[in-house]
Amino acid sequence: MDTMAGLKRTDYCGTFTAKDIGREVVVCGWVQKQRDLGALIFIDLRDRTGIVQLAFDDNTEKSIFEKAFAVRSEYVLMAKGVVRERSSKNPEIPTGEIEIAVSDLRVLGESETPPFEIIENCPTSELTRLKYRYLDLRRPDLQKNILMRHKIAKITRDYFDENGFIEIETPILIKSTPEGARDFIVPSRIHKGSFYALPQSPQLYKQLSMVAGFDRYMQIARCFRDEDLRADRQPEFTQIDVEMSFVEQEDIMSMTEGFIHKVFKDALGVELGGAIERLTYKEAMERFGSDKPDTRYEMEIFDLADEVKNCGFGVFSDAIKNGGRVCGITAKNAYSVLTRKEIDKLVEFVKGIGAKGIAWARISEDGAIASSFAKFMSEDEMKAIVEKAKAKPGDVILIIADKEYLTLTVLGALRQNVAKKLDIIPKDKFNLLWIVEFPFFDWDEELGQFVAMHHPFTAPLEECLPYLESDKANVRASSYDLVLNGIELASGSIRITDPALQKRIFSLLGLSDEEAYEKFGYLTDAFRFGAPPHGGIGLGLDRLCMQMLKLDNLRDVVAYPKVQNASEPMTECPSFVDESQLKELGIEIEKSENQ
Repeated sequence: MDTMAGLKRTDYCGTFTAKDIGREVVVCGWVQKQRDLGALIFIDLRDRTGIVQLAFDDNTEKSIFEKAFAVRSEYVLMAKGVVRERSSKNPEIPTGEIEIAVSDLRVLGESETPPFEIIENCPTSELTRLKYRYLDLRRPDLQKNILMRHKIAKITRDYFDENGFIEIETPILIKSTPEGARDFIVPSRIHKGSFYALPQSPQLYKQLSMVAGFDRYMQIARCFRDEDLRADRQPEFTQIDVEMSFVEQEDIMSMTEGFIHKVFKDALGVELGGAIERLTYKEAMERFGSDKPDTRYEMEIFDLADEVKNCGFGVFSDAIKNGGRVCGITAKNAYSVLTRKEIDKLVEFVKGIGAKGIAWARISEDGAIASSFAKFMSEDEMKAIVEKAKAKPGDVILIIADKEYLTLTVLGALRQNVAKKLDIIPKDKFNLLWIVEFPFFDWDEELGQFVAMHHPFTAPLEECLPYLESDKANVRASSYDLVLNGIELASGSIRITDPALQKRIFSLLGLSDEEAYEKFGYLTDAFRFGAPPHGGIGLGLDRLCMQMLKLDNLRDVVAYPKVQNASEPMTECPSFVDESQLKELGIEIEKSENQ
């Protein structure tokens, strides 16, 4: 193979225009394609900026021509030559007006035939591409995603720097203080039997930075949660982490909105308009059945309590009598799509998330109603349901009757499922929404007790303080989530800085004074030495990139992601370690029966 001696890259492949004609240049990259036309050879050379055509003809030195003849896809080349006008222009690529007449060619690295073609929208299975992720990342569409992520990160740092924030790096090896998800645990060699944890967020350190007097902190922080994966979740992720002192909730939300408007404008050229709409948690659940609703389409939930509380259909009337809810959604113009067969699929879907079934009514184009429950209802009752549903010929009404929370959340999931079936979700809209006034406590069925919905350092709303002990279900938090197209983008809150109130909250969450001090004593101790009022927010960088690029999976914006079972196919991690390493750590692996 050749060396680079005597040559140095002058330009990237995708940057040339007609203005460069006549320039002598040096480019480097990978062979996308070689075309041998006998007396002519063309090579499409690719780097992260795009493709440029290298040309070899009867004016090319014989040894260089023969070298060009021998190259294959994904060879690494360095080429020197003069930019000239192409005789056959290609309007499909930015450099399509020019080519480089090569006078010196170096083969810097040869390549075997790759396991898949390096092209956009490669049809090869994702698992194969992830096994060879370094090849997958050569694909132009993935490279554009990673470059956009870099751009967003730079805009982020610039925005917060311009607004007086200090970037502070917090530790990766920390004390284990689970915040709802499982910690990743790291054993200590020096302190045998003791463990570090990887941070689920820099929460406590950023609060301590406020006590330290830095007053405006930000960090693009790596975070880790040992939880099941989804399309919008990875076990390790990146968070734009922000904390501010001497502020109220409005200040943090305003700062966040300024950032969102800037990043969309600077990265995508998209003007988002004015202030972001706000809904309380209660309003969001009542209207959309979700605390992160997608508002790009309608199909809002309606309540049928008045219409069905005394009807002859026991499923409805009993739900109301037992303190539950009967609510529905109307799928507009869905008659031909939501056939009986499709409704049966929806029934199986809702059963999978805890509902007993769906009561439905299909209204044909001529106004005839076919329904799963009409025989139990009077004509006036059916008419009232149709009116409440604002249903017209061609529409389908879907109803859930159960406990309040289950009814609303199932309808929220059903709404999303039906919208996808009807293909009514606009692909070119960015609908942002603040959700505020979350419940402070959340009832945990498994534990049989109230837990903190966000984290135990979130401040309750001041008007809720008198009934913290007496009416937990109605205590609201000074917290706020930012939602983009149905995905939670950011979450934050005003923090508790009063040691007495913090102690009270720990007690209400079932933590004894000893347990609270063991877990969080260093924070509560710090608050004894003058803690400023503060609050913050964490924005998911991965999710923000995914949403801005209109992608469906975080793996498309993360360079080296994990798959569904939290493994990485490329390096085959997690993996076993040597017995000697375990012995040094004082750890013994318990063997299962099938080992």
